[in-house]
Amino acid sequence: MASIDENNVLELLGKRISPGKGATINFNMAKLYTATSVEVPIIIERAKKPGPVVLITAGIHGDEINGVEVVRQLIVREINKPAIGTVICIPIINVFGFLNMTREFPDGRDLNRVFPGSKNGSLASRFAYQFVQKILPVADFCMDFHTGGASRFNAPQIRIVKGDQEALKYARIFNAPFTILSKTITKSYRETCSKHGKSVLLFEGGKSNNSNKDIARSGVEGAMRILHHLDMLKQKFEVPDPKGETVVIENSSWMRAKYSGLLHVKIPCGKHVEKGEYIAIITDPYGKLRHKVKAPNEGYIINVNESPIVYQGDAIFHLSASNKSHEEE
Repeated sequence: MASIDENNVLELLGKRISPGKGATINFNMAKLYTATSVEVPIIIERAKKPGPVVLITAGIHGDEINGVEVVRQLIVREINKPAIGTVICIPIINVFGFLNMTREFPDGRDLNRVFPGSKNGSLASRFAYQFVQKILPVADFCMDFHTGGASRFNAPQIRIVKGDQEALKYARIFNAPFTILSKTITKSYRETCSKHGKSVLLFEGGKSNNSNKDIARSGVEGAMRILHHLDMLKQKFEVPDPKGETVVIENSSWMRAKYSGLLHVKIPCGKHVEKGEYIAIITDPYGKLRHKVKAPNEGYIINVNESPIVYQGDAIFHLSASNKSHEEE
């Protein structure tokens, strides 16, 4: 069990890290078919002064590279070395998936659907259980970085539960371009954090198997603003000035393709569109079909399907219901 004793010494996975020290610990609880150990590096940086423990994670899905890049930049730029407290970075939780550039664990399960795990369950479930038992308890605040699945490109966004005023406060501090009010997914890491009383922000940006510098910048700058708010960001860093306030989106819906064919997207992800605005074309390969896709209502495009080919019924755009920020009631 992770803990901090009366002398402000952190114990994690059997290792003791004193105030003002840093360490890299390998979380090793599974092996490949070849009996080769697969280790998950955990990078810990501690200030001499006591303070919050912030747990920053990415790569729960092995093909989500943008989140990994966000955490990598926090480490290489030494943003993770706090003025007070402790920052724990895990750039790649699902090392198995990262090695194969796949979303799932080797047992075919989605790690983000098996939390809090089971001591005697599947490989993914066992891993989640060990993570929740041995690492999560010491955290006070969690930031988890994700990307869109498959060819779906997410505009940079924070996802929080509607009605959670504390989460909304932190989402405004992080200040991603968008804050989406969405339910937690059953057995997800975010749900488990909440059930354990941990403040958590889930960042989404970009798409799988893709690295985008603008998405990474949004994630890094948001994390810096959170650390600054917690008095953990060292004075040598300039707090990034946000470009306007985050747009809080309460209601949204997916637009689906009316025809199968080649998809030609005409607008960038994150754009505000008007009702009836021309945003894409669906064509066939033979020059017979040319269908204009128009926005059914005014709002923001928060996700774009960047697949060049779609089938009838495929989700192609995620569109907010309004362009106005919604305050929690």
